[in-house]
Amino acid sequence: MYEAKSKEIVLRKVREALAKSAPFLPPTPDFSTSVYGPLLEDLSVLFAETFIRNSGTFVYCENEEDFFDQLFAFKKERSIENMYVWEPVLKKILHAGGINFNGTEDDFISNAQASLTTCEALVARTGSILVSSANASGRRLSVYPGMHLVVAKLSQLVPDIKQALEFVQKKYGNRLPSMLSLVSGPSRTADIEKTLVMGAHGPKELILFLIDDHSD
Repeated sequence: MYEAKSKEIVLRKVREALAKSAPFLPPTPDFSTSVYGPLLEDLSVLFAETFIRNSGTFVYCENEEDFFDQLFAFKKERSIENMYVWEPVLKKILHAGGINFNGTEDDFISNAQASLTTCEALVARTGSILVSSANASGRRLSVYPGMHLVVAKLSQLVPDIKQALEFVQKKYGNRLPSMLSLVSGPSRTADIEKTLVMGAHGPKELILFLIDDHSD
């Protein structure tokens, strides 16, 4: 008897609710607008500050010739004897600049001390590097070696992830790369006992050489 009465009360409330007019619905959100406020800082400065805060090593290069000098000095300072480079265009400019590198896949697994790759874009707000599988570096060179070196140009710098993806869409059209990844500093994890471990799932160090192509 009690259960039947309770059921009737519930059903009566449901009928009363359905009889009322629908409540005012808020307008549909505009998902095309940014959730962030306007950027008041220079993009290059914001990127460098955020990238360094993410434990990346930032190297500013005034031009391509300065990049050769900086890379040569960095390799010497860090005793890098085996730097893998697989992208044909990158090989060509490094050869012209007199920079030694390993352009083959010989003994890659055992000797992958460092790698040098290009990237798709740089995201200023998050200090991230957008890499893809579209170039000859593929997926392995940005993940396997303990030290990942990246060379990029100032013209690849965009404010947010949205613009970075639009940048890639414009470049590749309907033939998007099978892998797009945002790299925000060296690989790290603190899953075990909240102890930070660097290089757990990828490179222990991330180094960016940013060439200022706006001064050309």
